[in-house]
Amino acid sequence: MTGSARRQHQPDSHRPARAGGRPGGAARGLAAGLAAGAFALGGVVASGSPVSATPTATTGTAGAGAATGAGAGAKSAALKAEAGDLLDVTLDQLRPTQPSLGFDQIYYKLGRYSSPKDEQNGDFNKRFDDWCETNGQEEAATVSPGATLSDPTSFTCTVPVGQETDETRAAMKTVVIGPGGELYLTDGHHSLTSFLETPDGGPETHIRLRVAGNLSDLSPAAFWQTMREKKWVWLRDENNNPITTDQLPRRLGLANFHDDRYRSLVYLTRDIGYEAPESAAEYLEFQWGTWLRDRVNLDSYDLDSPASYLTAVRTASEAISGTAGDTVIADGRTADELGRMAEWNDGKKPTGGEFGKLSAPISDAKPGKLAYALDFRSRISAAPACTKTLTDKHTGPLVVSSGVLCLNGTRQTGPVVVGAGASLVATGADITGPVQAVGAHTVQLCGTSLTGPLSVVDTKRALTLSGPGCTPNTLNGPVQLVGNP
Repeated sequence: MTGSARRQHQPDSHRPARAGGRPGGAARGLAAGLAAGAFALGGVVASGSPVSATPTATTGTAGAGAATGAGAGAKSAALKAEAGDLLDVTLDQLRPTQPSLGFDQIYYKLGRYSSPKDEQNGDFNKRFDDWCETNGQEEAATVSPGATLSDPTSFTCTVPVGQETDETRAAMKTVVIGPGGELYLTDGHHSLTSFLETPDGGPETHIRLRVAGNLSDLSPAAFWQTMREKKWVWLRDENNNPITTDQLPRRLGLANFHDDRYRSLVYLTRDIGYEAPESAAEYLEFQWGTWLRDRVNLDSYDLDSPASYLTAVRTASEAISGTAGDTVIADGRTADELGRMAEWNDGKKPTGGEFGKLSAPISDAKPGKLAYALDFRSRISAAPACTKTLTDKHTGPLVVSSGVLCLNGTRQTGPVVVGAGASLVATGADITGPVQAVGAHTVQLCGTSLTGPLSVVDTKRALTLSGPGCTPNTLNGPVQLVGNP
């Protein structure tokens, strides 16, 4: 169900303000967003907690009301979980089942989460509503000043834990228990990545997930065969090329995924060209995206320009709505089965309906999703172009004497030394061994797990260890940052 559009409790962008709603104060700055057990060091999120699957479980039949505790035993609770049970997990425990995301969907969420406009409109910030809905609790009820996603006691939801209904459970994301009790996220990669990337969330943010199935007794080969058969895994990359299960990301976070522009495009056509059916197909947006690749050439649009991007959205949504309902789109499913809207923009003029809302600029009191996405994207620091890129595994010392070394999802065992004028960009990497840079041009670590000391001294251009679009790092070791810009 990953990537599938679920029922939305209320329209995504322009939900009316609650009567008597009192806006909660969102904590600003990195320190306010640290997960429990983490600490800040010069703008670095560092944690001594290992990444492991240690969920606790609550059980209960969907719609039966109260969920009862499944007992202690963390990992053993996951191994004993049954379909329909609820697991309380942290985001760093989850393994993805797709290789790419629509980054602009994440950017929209992060742009809105970091904006004060929801509060200015007399509402709570959307991130609290999103968390409550994902947790099976409908929407935010109260938000204390300084509330954070990493501290669920700082806000409340309209549906208390234990009083979930069929409807609120249907909005929850799903997980499959794999061999050894590993937790494979099968729906909600975009939502949970947004919670992980927002400054007041992070990898240790808690969320409850609904168990779709327990396949922990299967061998790895049988597990992946079953995942394919049940369509619980998406094995195509951002260019729609097939991949293997070994090429799936190992954890959540923007740094670990590729950007699928067509997945973003489909998200922006939601409720304009299609709307999610009650029982959404697995990977619904990816299936529409696959179909659109042959009909909309995104290279012919300027996706940094709101006007040009809107034109692409209109072209795509009109193509979706304008196709015959019995047309097979992908995986044997027809346009109607994938939620095709019989009338574009629900029959409204371009200045009205969801397309009108999408068109609202960032200066508007209620900006559209696209405006939020492009505004946030403009704040992301560009990394220098790679002159050498390493992926997969590498063992032994790495000495960067010139140029830009990029570690993209690399599992590096051994020291990394960056010399004067050289650059290091580590994205979604796992490094075991010290990292040292003296007089480097640029050092950027995002979504990287480092076991060993980090020392960065006198960087000339930029040191980036956090900020917009930079997935939090896990640093297990001493950190020395001196004389950097």
